[in-house]
Amino acid sequence: MFLFRPAATADGVANDNSTMFAVKFKATEKTIFNKALAEYIASSYAEPPEVYRDDLRVLDELREAATAALDGNPNVLKRNIRYYGQLAFILSKFPADVGISFTWYNSFTLDTEVSCQDLYFERASVLFNIGAAYSQLGCREGHSDMDSLNRAFNYFQQAAGTFGYLQRKIVGECRTQLTTDMSAYMLTTLENLMLCQAQECVWHRSVLSRMKDANIARIATHVAELYEQAMQSASQGSLASTIPNGWIDHLKVKGLYFRAEAQQRKSMGCLANSQYGEEVARLQAAQEYCSQISELVSYDQRWSKLLRAAVLEMIKSQAELVSSNRTRAEHDNDVIYLDPVPAISSLADISPYKLAQSKTPEIIENPGKFLGGEELGPPLFKGLVPFVIHQAASLYEDRKDQLVNKDLITALDELTADCESVLNSLNMPHALEAIKKPIGLPPNILVGADEIRSDGGYIGIKRLLDSAIVSNTRANELLGAAEKALNDEAQEDQRVQQRVPKGGRQTKRVESAELTNKFRAEIAKYRDVINRARESDATIKAQVEMWSQFFSLLGSPRDEIERQVPSTTANPITDPHHSQIVGRLQQYMDEITLMKRERAKSMEKLKRVANEDDITPALNEEMQRLAALSATPILQFELHQFEDLFAQKLDKYMTWRTYIDEEREAQVELLDSIREANQAFLVARSNHPLLQQREKALSNLETAVKRYREASFNLHDGARFYVSLDSELQKLKDGCLDFAMARHLDALEQLGLSHGETPTDLAQAPEQDSNAAAQQPNLVWDPTMPLKYTTPK
Repeated sequence: MFLFRPAATADGVANDNSTMFAVKFKATEKTIFNKALAEYIASSYAEPPEVYRDDLRVLDELREAATAALDGNPNVLKRNIRYYGQLAFILSKFPADVGISFTWYNSFTLDTEVSCQDLYFERASVLFNIGAAYSQLGCREGHSDMDSLNRAFNYFQQAAGTFGYLQRKIVGECRTQLTTDMSAYMLTTLENLMLCQAQECVWHRSVLSRMKDANIARIATHVAELYEQAMQSASQGSLASTIPNGWIDHLKVKGLYFRAEAQQRKSMGCLANSQYGEEVARLQAAQEYCSQISELVSYDQRWSKLLRAAVLEMIKSQAELVSSNRTRAEHDNDVIYLDPVPAISSLADISPYKLAQSKTPEIIENPGKFLGGEELGPPLFKGLVPFVIHQAASLYEDRKDQLVNKDLITALDELTADCESVLNSLNMPHALEAIKKPIGLPPNILVGADEIRSDGGYIGIKRLLDSAIVSNTRANELLGAAEKALNDEAQEDQRVQQRVPKGGRQTKRVESAELTNKFRAEIAKYRDVINRARESDATIKAQVEMWSQFFSLLGSPRDEIERQVPSTTANPITDPHHSQIVGRLQQYMDEITLMKRERAKSMEKLKRVANEDDITPALNEEMQRLAALSATPILQFELHQFEDLFAQKLDKYMTWRTYIDEEREAQVELLDSIREANQAFLVARSNHPLLQQREKALSNLETAVKRYREASFNLHDGARFYVSLDSELQKLKDGCLDFAMARHLDALEQLGLSHGETPTDLAQAPEQDSNAAAQQPNLVWDPTMPLKYTTPK
């Protein structure tokens, strides 16, 4: 009862007694863990890699043993399971993108491959080969004795469970686009196929053990159902063109064969139960299935190549047996029994007898339980802290930064800013300085003027601003060239999708929109950065133009600046009442200065406490506590497990909220006193206009110095930013151009054209803008915050 050519294993050896399919192994390229993991240990764990020299060597040896000399024997299965278990463990120690590139080929078409830096992809590929090994071991078992059938039955169930577990649990964690052999449709097909073959082993056992015909019919019914399900899943999506040649045909014939077998066996049960009319109907149904097989074989000569001669003879024998039994049953019923023959459509369905099921081996679902034992060996890199601890430490740092810098420090800065705003509105301390030093200029203005003069004054700041505008234009040109390359390629792709290549049929080509999402996201990100930079350009330009007259004056010699500031030398103020008012105001100003100085010291103390706050030791203690409660060395930590520890560590910063409230209350009270004293001061000086003019002049000059420093700092910071931005945009542009050219060549290949035969509408591959490439990078700031600059990411 064996129907098909034996399935070849990976090394080409086949078992002549096998009627089953075996899945080929995925091939891979040689990969070394040693260097990349050693560098990561040294940089991220701050440990000497030499301590883990043996672990690094063993891991490389495990991969070599698991991926070399693949064939369908138990040792290959053991080596792959051992490597898979260690991979599952080290994923708790290292990030998936640790810097090692893995290359794996499609199991069914070796010309298709995927290369990526993803440990999850490596684990999924190894698990696929474990499922393939189970399938090949099942095919190697004979079907002539019960022991072999029992082993094959278990192997196929484990293969089904492995492919199902891969599809449901493992593939979703991969961070790259996979080959079609690990698509959801293909893995579902493989799981269904393995279940078919497991249930078929049950059918073989039932025949060998001479089980009742009615029960054999039920088993055969479920075999047929499983093959029909497998054929349906194999026909989904693009699998029909990528699945191994002849698989769908085999699945179809097997489904029909076991439908006929079920009806034939059921008819024998009817005969034993004296149900002669139903016996005839069942045989009629069986003969219809046999006729469908016969029509397929007669219609398409390729079946003679897919099926062995013995199989063709067996199909013929089955048809003859069914026909003979039908003739005998109809004669006996017509002459002797006269039992009514029901219509085939009215026959009760044969209830399936389901015994095969997907069984994922426990060592696959829970490898940590077997680490340290003979199956997987001792866990590698056991001494390293799990990677989730580093994630937890990083999360705590983010929350601490939010609390300390974004909440507490920001609140204190806002207090100081509010204080400065009030004092500026009162023209303090400039008004007092004008009284104390009526002749000459305050030191802060003189120092600021010297700085401005050395920087080139207004002309120097204008030159920086012009350079910023040019740099912004340059960035827009680079971004526009990148976007143009994608748009041109998209237009070409639309034309390619509508064309039919010479001498061939239209092949499915991935649309541009599916491939350029990353590029277009990058373009959108950089366009937003450039637009915000342009807005800041306008803000800075308006500020420079507003203060241009003062910038020009501050760039002049000192005597010229002093000459432009009103002086009270000729009219000194000697009124005692005025002096008393000035003294009280000066006292309050001294108090507010002291408050700001002490506040600055407190802020430095808070920053120092935050910088010295290292949660790593506490996380290690918590990890050891949780590890003691775990039954497996593969510690499945989740970040939420450390929430209580985070709250405990952050609680010490809550006292600073009280300090901020106290500071706010004291500042409000002191500013109220300054306002009151200043009002008296203004009344006392209301009859001295020259003082008011001088105060206003000094205030304007000091503000101009601040505005110049702000603009200069932002423009220089922006210059550094645009050096980096220009490099990033050039890379993006080159990437888009390379992509467009590659797609253009692919379009030619799909249409069966050589480069010289390129039709006019496909000869529009984007070219690099030589004028844009010739430009030199300019310097502009990034306004991610008002008048602040950062390096693009």
